[in-house]
Amino acid sequence: MPFFYYFDWTIWILIPAFFLSLWAQSNVNGTFRKYSQVYSRLGYTGAEVARRILAINGLSHVVVERVEGNLSDHYDPKKNVVRLSESTYASTSVGAIGVAAHEVGHAIQHAKGYAPIRIRNGIVPFVNVCNTLSMPILMIGVLFAGAGGIYPRLIDAGILLFSATVLFQLITLPVEFNASRRALKTLEENQILDEGEIKGASKVLSAAAMTYVAAAVSAALSLLRLILLFGGRRRD
Repeated sequence: MPFFYYFDWTIWILIPAFFLSLWAQSNVNGTFRKYSQVYSRLGYTGAEVARRILAINGLSHVVVERVEGNLSDHYDPKKNVVRLSESTYASTSVGAIGVAAHEVGHAIQHAKGYAPIRIRNGIVPFVNVCNTLSMPILMIGVLFAGAGGIYPRLIDAGILLFSATVLFQLITLPVEFNASRRALKTLEENQILDEGEIKGASKVLSAAAMTYVAAAVSAALSLLRLILLFGGRRRD
């Protein structure tokens, strides 16, 4: 049989996601690097801004910690801790302040019961289980589909389990965009950054948001590929 008979044409579905992810990661690194060299006029560090915004919102009990890594900043809802990377914690740059304010935005979301973050945090254990089981179940279904019985149904089950990843990525989008809006609004209203600095912080957060968009697109296209590859096997 000719070579093209064996060629998996569905791989092309993932190409746009690959380049989008590559661009998004490069863009966020480049944008943060640029604005990590633009220092705020007031000279606050990322950690100081985080603590100040927490205090403004009555969340002084939330701890701000330093964590290793570059752009490894995150909010831990279980321990109520905002963790800032080494490139953010002690830096007085516009980029660091924007990132710190964004992570505090998640703490504010959590405290105010923002629905999307509650849903996202609530389904994390379920999504982790789905991620672990989806591919093994799908592959078992594909390998033994010819035997009939329950095996063809395992294909559908594997695809359905993988769809939980797409759902998680879609729910993540409003969470991240809302945290950035909260951050920029707080920085502006409390005059922590001036107008020009706000624009720089906005560019950093917009670049970071695109990494989540890329992740959602990648997950959705991967799901589409699985459906095209194996969705009809149950009827074969």
